[in-house]
Amino acid sequence: MLKGLGDTVKREIARLGSRRVYLWGILLVPLLVAFFLVDLMSTGLPTKVPTAIVDLDNSPMSRNLTMSLGSSELINLTDHVGSYHEAMQLVKSGKIYGFFMIPHDFEEQALAGRTPTLTYYSNMTYFVPGTLAFKGFKTMAVLSSGAIVETSMSSKGISDNKAETLLQPVVIDTHPLGNPWTNYSIYLSNSFIPGALELMIFIMTCFAVCEELKRGTSPQWLATARGSLTKALIGKLLPQTVIFTILGWFLDMVLFKYLHFPCGHLGNMILAMPMFVIACQSFAVIICSILPNLRLALSISCLTGILAFSIAGFSFPVENMYGSIGIFSYILPVRWYFLIYIDQALNGIDIYFSRYYYIAFIIFLLAAVAIAPRLRKRCLNPVYVP
Repeated sequence: MLKGLGDTVKREIARLGSRRVYLWGILLVPLLVAFFLVDLMSTGLPTKVPTAIVDLDNSPMSRNLTMSLGSSELINLTDHVGSYHEAMQLVKSGKIYGFFMIPHDFEEQALAGRTPTLTYYSNMTYFVPGTLAFKGFKTMAVLSSGAIVETSMSSKGISDNKAETLLQPVVIDTHPLGNPWTNYSIYLSNSFIPGALELMIFIMTCFAVCEELKRGTSPQWLATARGSLTKALIGKLLPQTVIFTILGWFLDMVLFKYLHFPCGHLGNMILAMPMFVIACQSFAVIICSILPNLRLALSISCLTGILAFSIAGFSFPVENMYGSIGIFSYILPVRWYFLIYIDQALNGIDIYFSRYYYIAFIIFLLAAVAIAPRLRKRCLNPVYVP
C-alpha cells in the first residue's frame, strides 16, 4: 500500500515542480491576495472619504457647519461647489463619493425656530466609501439638529443642563464585543483571506485531477497507485494539502501574532486549518466526480468559490437571506471555517460548542469518498471533451 502511495506522491511532486501554474495557484496568488487585503486595511478603518459641500447660505452658522464637517474623521471635503448640479457631476465622474447640501436661509430659519432641511447624498455604487460618507453626513446632520434645538431652548429660558437632558435622556455606552476598536481588517481579513484560499484550493484541485483526464494520462496515474483510486487521490493531493496547510498556518500567525488580531483559542484555529484544506479539496473532488471535464470543473469551482464571498455570511447574515439562497452557504467549507473563527477566535468559547462545525469538515471528506468511484471509471477510459 505504501509503495503505491509513495510512488504517486513522488510523481505529483515532480508535476508540481514542472508547471509554473502550480507555483502561482498554490503559493503566490493566496499570498498576494492576503497581503493586499492586510495592507489595504492597515489603518483598520478607511478614513477621509472624498466629498463636497454645497453651501447655498454662506452664513456664519453654515460656515461653522462646514468646518465641523471638514474636521470629521470620515469626511474629506475636497470640493466647495455652488450648486447641486455641479456636485452631482463630480459624483458621476467618480471624483467624490457624496456631498452635503446646506439650503438657502439656513441660519435665518434655524434662529427663528423653524425647521431647515439639511440634505446629503452618497454614492452607494461604491459600498464602503458610500457607506462611510453617509455615516459621516448623518452624524453631522444629527449633531447640527441637536445644536439648533438646544439654541432654541436656551433662547426660551431653558437651562443648558435641562436642554441637554431633554435632547439625550439616555446616554449609551457602547462596547463592541470581540472587536472593541471597530477595526474593519479584523472582520474582513479573517473572512476574505480564507475565502480566497478556498477559491484557489478548488481551482488547483480540479486542475490537478482533470488535467490527467484531458491529457489522457489518468491510466498511468492509476497504474502508479497500483490501481487504487484512493491511493491515487491521496498521493496527488497530499503535497498540495501540506503546502496549503503550512500557508494557512503562516497566514494565521500573521493575523493573530504579528497583527495581534483577537484570538481566544489559537490551538483550535490551528486544528481547523488542515481540516478546512481537506474539506475544500474534498469539495473539489466531488465536482470532478460529477463533471470529469477540465473546463466545466474549473468553471463550477470558480463560480462556487466566488459566490462564497457573498453567501457564506461574511457581510450579510445567512439567517436573513432568502431560504433558497441561504441554504447554499452550508455546502461551502469556508462557511464552517468562518463559524469556527467566530467561536474560537473572536468569542473564545470552548471547542465543545463548535464541535458540529469541525464535524462538517469530516462530512465533506466522507461525501468525496462516497462519490469518487464515478471518477475512477472516467480515469480508466479518459475521453477529452473540449
